[in-house]
Amino acid sequence: MEFIITEKEKQYLLSCARETITARLERREPFYPQRPADSLSLEKPCGAFVTIHIKDARGNTQLRGCIGRMIGAEALEKTVKIMAAEAAFGDPRFPPLSKNELGSISIEISALSPLEKCPDPRSVKVGVHGVYLIYRGHSGVLLPQVPVEQGWNQDEYLNYINIKAGLPPGSWDDPKAERYVFTAVVFGE
Repeated sequence: MEFIITEKEKQYLLSCARETITARLERREPFYPQRPADSLSLEKPCGAFVTIHIKDARGNTQLRGCIGRMIGAEALEKTVKIMAAEAAFGDPRFPPLSKNELGSISIEISALSPLEKCPDPRSVKVGVHGVYLIYRGHSGVLLPQVPVEQGWNQDEYLNYINIKAGLPPGSWDDPKAERYVFTAVVFGE
């Protein structure tokens, strides 16, 4: 990524994400913490994803929501607040987060670099690049940390982006496919 997010800025963004969710569950206006001084990274337009994990009764962590924007049309701070609410209450794969789940969640933020065209699929580096595929009216995205968490090699990673986009195997390699890569600054609670 072209810019650095300081530890204070990371903690601030995580606090803002949690406060956005908490305030909505408590049906009140959010009370955000004081912004760190000289926080230029928070003002830069930046794509971002907010991922929510939850621990079950056995202590296993599972995905509970993940929503983001690939392209930064708004300041990182604003994008994170919007995506936190969407991940908690708008991910169509899950019911909206409930108040009794709040104490069992952890929040992760991925601040994205600008997208770069990827003419050669074999240039994708597992654990470094996220991938974004657009093809035949379908699209899918995988964040850079996903293949590492899943233990995938490059072939498995590129094959799974096809599945995520709802496309047949090999779609990633089709010359008509729009392929992009990006990096991310990933941090969590």
